[in-house]
Amino acid sequence: MSSQSKNTRTRILDAAWKLLESGATVRMSDIAKQAGISRQALYLHFPTRADLLIATTRHLDEAKDIDDRLAASRAAGSGRERLALFVEAWGNYIPEIHGVARALMAMQHSDDEARNAWSGRMQAVRIGCEAAVAMIEADGMLAPHLDRDTATDLVWTLLSVPNWEQLRLTCGWSQVSYVTEMKRLTERAVIAPGH
Repeated sequence: MSSQSKNTRTRILDAAWKLLESGATVRMSDIAKQAGISRQALYLHFPTRADLLIATTRHLDEAKDIDDRLAASRAAGSGRERLALFVEAWGNYIPEIHGVARALMAMQHSDDEARNAWSGRMQAVRIGCEAAVAMIEADGMLAPHLDRDTATDLVWTLLSVPNWEQLRLTCGWSQVSYVTEMKRLTERAVIAPGH
């Protein structure tokens, strides 16, 4: 990809990100206008709106260096530690992506492309939850009434963006309280008592 093409692609992704965060309607023509290019040029980079929305979520992760944020969790020496570090990384990431998350969640009920983009993002979070649960299971600490899939679903649901919104925005919890309590709650939910 040429430097100019890469710069145009980045401008497009930044424009989509900005529009999503603002809560504005996210049509291809609006994104092209925001990026300062023609619709035809936009379609050369992203043949479909779905491609663009998915690429925008990945661009956001890259710009916010999600891999670096998850490095400590991925290098953890125990399942308990991996879970706590994952909860901290994801929990502290939510406020930074909340504008885009809110827009995609709002659109997903009537927009298949937005639903697919948001679903792909949430599947990546589920993979992180599953990795922590698998390590807890390998450590022999998984609650006996849970299997790996059920425990993963439970942690994934506890860490959902709507739950963050409820606790932070509706109930008025601080970000520190949210992360602290989610660490405690997810551990209690999936680790066998006495461990």
